[in-house]
Order: sequence, then structure tokens, then C-alpha cells
Amino acid sequence: MIKQHFLDDCVFQLRKLKVDADKAIAQVDDSQFFALLDPDANSIALIVKHVAGNMRSRRTDFLTTDGEKPDRRRDSEFDREGGDTRDAIMARWDAGWDLLFNTITSLAPGDLGRTVTIRGEPHTVVQAINRQLSHYS
Repeated sequence: MIKQHFLDDCVFQLRKLKVDADKAIAQVDDSQFFALLDPDANSIALIVKHVAGNMRSRRTDFLTTDGEKPDRRRDSEFDREGGDTRDAIMARWDAGWDLLFNTITSLAPGDLGRTVTIRGEPHTVVQAINRQLSHYS
């Protein structure tokens, strides 16, 4: 019972994070969305792009493949590229969240102790979920 409660609460907490982030993003116009406050900072757009890339990589084939997919170009997530419009980045963001929610809601309580890898490092499913909760916060 506690295992199912953990999974349910993870989804609940992640949904709250998405709602809060979406509300914050909605408050800025396009120039603010892409603005760099200083040369070493990331814009809101780049953070959104990175989190979306992270979600896609970590949650695609979550239980069976390493969470760092070979086709992920992580460094490019911190660069504005030609096709990086607000709409395109937000579409990736929403797709990433959908994948995340679908993955977690598909897990059974018995999956929590299974081992998954992220960048070649073993994690229990609980550890992997907690890692992502922390990162996305």
C-alpha cells in the first residue's frame, strides 16, 4: 500500500510542479522567455528545453534502457537553435511531461525496487524518480 501511495504522490507532486512552471512561463513574453540575464545564465527557454530533453531521455524505455539515450544532444539543450521557437520548445516540454506522467502511472508497486541505469549508474526506480523530482524542482 505504501508503494502505491509513493507512486501516486510522485504524480501529484510532479503535476503541481508542472502547473507552477506553466503559470510562471505564461507570465513572460517571448523576449523575456529567451532573455539571458548574463552571459553565464540560461534563459527560461533553455531551461525548459533542457528539462524536456531530460524527460524524453530518462523516461523513454525507462525500465529497459539507460536513461541517457545515445541520440540525446544534451549540450545543445543549452543553445538556442534555428527551430527553437517558443511554440516548438513548449511542445517538447508538454510532450516530455506527458511521457513522464505516462511512465510513472504505468509503474506497479513491485517496480519500485527494480534497477534502472542513468548514465551507466544503477538506481532503484525510487532513486531515479526522486532524482528527477529534485532536478525538475
